[in-house]
Amino acid sequence: MSCCNALRTYSRFLRPTQLMTVLNRSFGQPVAQTHPHILKQGEVTPFVTKEEYSQRRHNVFNLALKQFEGSKNVKDHIMIFPSAYKMFMTIPIPYPFRQNTDFSYLSGFQEADSVLVLHNSQKLPVSHRTLSPETGMTSVLFVPRKDTHAELWDGERSGPHGAVEITGVDGAYNSEDLGQFLQQYSEHHANYVIWYDIEGNVHPQLHRAGIEDFILQGRQKCVETTTRSVHRIRVIKSPAEVQLMQKSVDIASESLEEVMKFSYPGVNEAYLEAKMEFECVLRDAQMLAYPPVVAGGNRGNTIHYTRNNQIVPGGDMILMDAGCEYHGFTSDLTRTWPVSGRFSPVQRRLYEMVLRIQLKVISLCTPEFTLEQVYVYMLHLLGEELVSLGLMKKKDKSSNHAEEIRKFYPHHIGHYLGMDVHDTPTMSRHTKLKPGMIIAIEPGVYIPADRTSVPEQYRGIAIRIEDNLLITESQPIVLSDKCVKDPDHIEEMMAAAKS
Repeated sequence: MSCCNALRTYSRFLRPTQLMTVLNRSFGQPVAQTHPHILKQGEVTPFVTKEEYSQRRHNVFNLALKQFEGSKNVKDHIMIFPSAYKMFMTIPIPYPFRQNTDFSYLSGFQEADSVLVLHNSQKLPVSHRTLSPETGMTSVLFVPRKDTHAELWDGERSGPHGAVEITGVDGAYNSEDLGQFLQQYSEHHANYVIWYDIEGNVHPQLHRAGIEDFILQGRQKCVETTTRSVHRIRVIKSPAEVQLMQKSVDIASESLEEVMKFSYPGVNEAYLEAKMEFECVLRDAQMLAYPPVVAGGNRGNTIHYTRNNQIVPGGDMILMDAGCEYHGFTSDLTRTWPVSGRFSPVQRRLYEMVLRIQLKVISLCTPEFTLEQVYVYMLHLLGEELVSLGLMKKKDKSSNHAEEIRKFYPHHIGHYLGMDVHDTPTMSRHTKLKPGMIIAIEPGVYIPADRTSVPEQYRGIAIRIEDNLLITESQPIVLSDKCVKDPDHIEEMMAAAKS
């Protein structure tokens, strides 16, 4: 449906004055009436409605209140969430903008230099409060002022009226009014809790422009971080978020297979990175989720190798760790394959070992276990496999068996996944897995070229297989099961691509 046709359809539900408002309104991000190919009516961002964003805000605020249940001294709470700010390569060339995750999760607003404030004050002037009957909470956005000159150069801004229309918050004001608002809040309250990510220093300019003074005024009794409360809510994905994650993983899975089919002996690692980005964007991803690892041969033993500027000769394998971001949700996959299209006997032996371990480990990702327990189990399996291949000695009293295993696998088995690649980092890996969590599981084996303690034919090989899982009440759902990883299927796919 064209934009004009969408507006005609939308106009049937509007009075003439409302229609003129829509036609004349400019927004700083896609909305249903300007981008009907991306958003449906009622959605703030794809799949996520105003109601869901509102529920997120209430959930986070209620969780904060529960931490002070029974406290007679503190009844007022104010939560402050700054947006990200524009960063520049050199004036006036900006880096691609990515919104601060917690701010985006709670508002869906995509403009820089903004602040979301949640509070339960009944002492502020009426213009600053619209208390929800559910929680007594008011949500307020402070956003960049409409500015014709700035918008000429940098694109449209939504302004306060547009911000309310897009997000469904209770009210919105210009960003420069934040300091005055906080000063007014301070004048009307004696004891209150400020919830703010001080350590994160998310937006230094806005921090200095009013938030810092507000915190330092000394009348409040307590300053708490927002991150733990938000992460406890964010770690469990809603049905809409699961849809977004599945789409992000599908894009990355299909794109990674295209990269595998495109590879050939003598290929430059940079070409494979470019191919991955091209295929992801072609499938509607906004960007890669992180600088990908594209490591040929021994370079795969550098866990975060991202130079991606070497030639991969025939006989080597490629370890590629890559994902994409789809409307704020990230995927994170790793596959390892022979650049020639066929595994050598030694490569296949090690690859099949890692795949066996991964399949066993995935079956353990249920609500009965924690990521830490899964990691310990993986180390046990890896140790048994390495001993059977003659790459390690059997466990005895004269050696630290666990330490020896970690020389072949120096990182953790997995992490939470969602809006960020390493999502909700304040959530402990000792937490029991719960339905709705999404995790990345990535066993592997790393044998650097200078590891003289192993037979020569194994040296210089690195293998990692990483999949994205949705935790359920029973067995996990492998969101990335479409991305080929069986060694026979890899060889068949690559052979077919070359024929």
